[in-house]
Amino acid sequence: MAVARTRSVALVGVTGRTVEVEADVGNGLAGIHLIGLPDTALSEARDRVRSAVVNSTYPWPDARIIVSLFPASLPKRGSQFDLAIAVAILGAAGVVPAERVAEPFFLGELGLDGRIRPVRGVLPSVLGAAKHGDAMVIVPSANSAEAALVPDVKVVPVATLRQLVEWLRNGDETPEPQVEEGAEPPSTTTDPAVDLADVVGQPVARRALEVCAAGGHNLWMLGPPGTGKTMLAERLPTLLPDLELDHALEVTAIHSVAGVLPPSAPMMNRPPFVSPHHTATAAAIIGGGSTIVRPGAVSLAHRGVLFMDEAPEFPRHVLDALRQPLESGRVTVSRSAGSVTFPARFMLVLAANPCPCAQAEDQGGTCKCSPTVRRRYLGRLSGPLLDRVDMKVTVARASRRELMADRQFAESSATVAERVLVARERAAKRLAGTPWRTNAEIPSSVLHSDFRPSPKAMKPMTSCLDSGTLTARGLDRAVRVSWTLADLADKECPQEEETTAALHFWLGVTS
Repeated sequence: MAVARTRSVALVGVTGRTVEVEADVGNGLAGIHLIGLPDTALSEARDRVRSAVVNSTYPWPDARIIVSLFPASLPKRGSQFDLAIAVAILGAAGVVPAERVAEPFFLGELGLDGRIRPVRGVLPSVLGAAKHGDAMVIVPSANSAEAALVPDVKVVPVATLRQLVEWLRNGDETPEPQVEEGAEPPSTTTDPAVDLADVVGQPVARRALEVCAAGGHNLWMLGPPGTGKTMLAERLPTLLPDLELDHALEVTAIHSVAGVLPPSAPMMNRPPFVSPHHTATAAAIIGGGSTIVRPGAVSLAHRGVLFMDEAPEFPRHVLDALRQPLESGRVTVSRSAGSVTFPARFMLVLAANPCPCAQAEDQGGTCKCSPTVRRRYLGRLSGPLLDRVDMKVTVARASRRELMADRQFAESSATVAERVLVARERAAKRLAGTPWRTNAEIPSSVLHSDFRPSPKAMKPMTSCLDSGTLTARGLDRAVRVSWTLADLADKECPQEEETTAALHFWLGVTS
């Protein structure tokens, strides 16, 4: 009887957990048995592994094979364990030295001909392996660029099972990566095709967009179609600075788990922009799945922008599901197999028409909707949700004269992005030594203890708070916006001018 051990990684959300793979080749009725809570895809690994080994011209043990995945209480899902299972069996059968396969981590799906196919979630898996220190990870060649993003980990790319076995047999030289024909070289640069200068006639909305980008705030735009709401939202990412390294790794890991990471850009260094259709389900927005829990739109928009166009058309329960991630910056999906937590720190941008017919009353509009219909339509955006939106802007149709006059004042994304970067640097300097980097992330307790403006500056807000116009949560939101306005104005602390402007933005008053 011979036993060989190796290691792989199981994903729980975006967290990698080490799995020890043991193979026992001994006496008994020939066959292979998998134990350790495998799912259907993993149970089918028996046939894939056997065909891959035989077609790679290695002998298949004519014996009873037991493969154990430890810890046995952790559900194992997916096909990324194929390579570890095959190597453990070959080690137990004496085809490769058992001592050489004990320490590395093996990730990859096997084809029937022995090719090693790419798998999703390689980056968080390698991050999980890196917790052990001085780790060596064997990955498919197609995933090598993604795996190489993790520092202090030796990544060994392999294309076929035979290439891997010969390397394990013969020496320590890393096998040469094999590039498939027609494969594009990795790229981490992006060239935005849109620019804020394309939007004219909406100076208040453009200013609101700049404030949102500088502080990480949420925005609601209300107005008839054709006024530029979608154009403005699509140009918000062009105002944001590049992601810092730790944030870029977070975003890349989420997109890798979701299987939407572009193969030509293994590192996502730009804030993502996610715009789901209004027919999306709650599971598509929040995350979910019957067997494997996948991140939803709120997690795919982590450190970026979640844009919900025609927001009242979304089901109300879907919109209300946004309230928890907007407050906590993460979302927990609970299923019968357990709970999974995904990060979800995003900027929410809502766009809505004033009524179902979407016809403006001003400038010759023909809206026939009654006040009751309008109220019911916009009532789909609940008060608790709008209470969590920092800024509200009404976008009206502009006349031809206004469009022509405003064109000379429309600034490019690069110009506004410079001011946003300076404001963010001021906020980061003020928040140095804390886990927060933008004004929108400051919790309420710290906001009113360490970053509360002077009583004179707070007077407009406290008056609205006393009259009931402003809620306690709205007060927090408005104070955070006032700090962002002060950063843009190069002031040390918000003055009455900034708090008044922030209050108007929260109330939706444009004048």
